Amino acid sequence: MDMKHALSIAGSDSGGGAGIQADLKTMAAHRVFGMSAIVAVTAQNTQTVSAVHDLPPEMVRAQIDAVFSDIRVDAVKIGMLSSQVLISAVAECLCRWRPVFTVLDPVMISKSGCALLKPDAVAALRKELLPLAHLLTPNIPEAEVLTGVKITDRGGMQKAAEALVEAGAGAVLMKGGHCSEHADDLLFDGQQNFWFKGERIPGRNTHGTGCTLSSAIAANVANGCALPEACLRAKEYVRRAIAAGLDIGNGCGPLHHFVDWY
Repeated sequence: MDMKHALSIAGSDSGGGAGIQADLKTMAAHRVFGMSAIVAVTAQNTQTVSAVHDLPPEMVRAQIDAVFSDIRVDAVKIGMLSSQVLISAVAECLCRWRPVFTVLDPVMISKSGCALLKPDAVAALRKELLPLAHLLTPNIPEAEVLTGVKITDRGGMQKAAEALVEAGAGAVLMKGGHCSEHADDLLFDGQQNFWFKGERIPGRNTHGTGCTLSSAIAANVANGCALPEACLRAKEYVRRAIAAGLDIGNGCGPLHHFVDWY
């Protein structure tokens, strides 16, 4: 069996619901061998992020180089990068190793409201990392910050997606969960639009949805899916994971990653 390999470059979540932990669980559920380069350690649970400690950029580079120099990497997922120096370190490594597929989830604010991206890092993400992403997966608030476009409907989602592709992203999956009129997602690949209908699932166990979606896309692409199919399958995986969410704490619980997927 030729198991595919995917690398997650992201922060560690001590509560296990998001970040590296969610990524590796998701990759395992998709029968992909998951690897990690940890960029930050966070102290968090189901209710809040109480502390964030960035790793030195040289350690981040060393982790990425160690993986690429020895193991085939079929896809890369990038999550939380809180500072300009970390963004530059990751961009340097991507330019050196040129992975075949990279999905960038521009994590800016946690669900509990904690800022995860320093203000000076937004420009660095837009300039240095966005052009290296084969796919960008912003939610509506993140897309508004990256583009300056106010998004209230499908037209705004389309305009922002086009702006992000013009800025260098290979494709954009605009997540519509923050839209008041629908929860549909838009995939724009620079030429075609693909709308994926969404449904709002009652329940509070949604911690790690963005991390899970982007790592599921990376796993599906590693397994040979074309990008539209990879996004559609990832969206369905997240839907089923939310529906099977776990009540493990007093706040917003995590997804149940090991749903019956295959």
